[in-house]
Amino acid sequence: MSKVVVIFNGGTISMKVDEKIKAAVPNLTGEEIMSMVTGIESYAEVESYTFSSLPSPHMTPDIMMELSNYVKKFLEREDVDGVVVTHGTDTLEETAYFLQLTINSEKPVVVTGSMRNSSELGYDGPANLAASICTATSKESRNRGVIVCLNNELNCASEVTKSHSMHLNTFQSPEFGPIGIVDSNEVRFYRGSTTKEYINTDVIENNVQLIKSCAGMDGTLIDYCVSQGAKGLVIEAMGRGNIPPLMANSVEKAINKGVAVVIVSRCYKGRVLDSYGYEGGGKQLRNMGVIFGDSMPGQKARIKMILALGKTRNLDEIREVFEKGHY
Repeated sequence: MSKVVVIFNGGTISMKVDEKIKAAVPNLTGEEIMSMVTGIESYAEVESYTFSSLPSPHMTPDIMMELSNYVKKFLEREDVDGVVVTHGTDTLEETAYFLQLTINSEKPVVVTGSMRNSSELGYDGPANLAASICTATSKESRNRGVIVCLNNELNCASEVTKSHSMHLNTFQSPEFGPIGIVDSNEVRFYRGSTTKEYINTDVIENNVQLIKSCAGMDGTLIDYCVSQGAKGLVIEAMGRGNIPPLMANSVEKAINKGVAVVIVSRCYKGRVLDSYGYEGGGKQLRNMGVIFGDSMPGQKARIKMILALGKTRNLDEIREVFEKGHY
């Protein structure tokens, strides 16, 4: 029988309502949650550990790195076939992508959580955890990188995003859809995973900021971030990768000061490209030295930049990290 390690890491799955304040707070232990996953002993031998009880918005890149190193220790054990990590849903996609970029293992790593706390009717935590354990035991899950499993759907960490503030099927891959499902406790994959990426670093650069562009915006926020020592900027541009002209001059000044600037689209589907030649258009930005982030959302591009800058400050090498195979 396969052995799966479950690492509890806070989030709604470990919460219930505190009657004094009438709001959900961390409360359940890993053992209490596992006790609700009835019958799982027929599918896997489970070891459970507690890494943290953090709410999702309390997660930081430093903690993500600690979690990555914690997961690696279990993956290195010959008797462990896969690892499941619980997580709050607000930043789940960012942590899952961080793990994707920093873990180089054939064994499955599955990230899960819940949209409802244990005090709510229809608490989905145990079902998501059971499906995730089944996914981690499947040989078909090997060599697929980090998988996000909720609502019996399987998505690549590099593609998935939280699409709704309350729906149980909130985790979607807008561009290509899920890679598989869990049906009657069996895993079914319908397509291959994206190309596995790996950034070999234990160092991160936290001073990377994310800025969303909008009509009439100028370079004030860019200038401020640079003045505060930002080493990298991710800009959610419009459409194909275009920004208002008043922002463009500040982008150029940032690059000239050695700041890595990555452009992604604020659209939730589609990639950026240097299609437009007007002021602030993608062609001008490309000529300035802006790095293109393909179809990544801003929050994931920031995670990638945090790791890339931890490994190197060479802008050409950072461009290679983002653009290799895409441009």
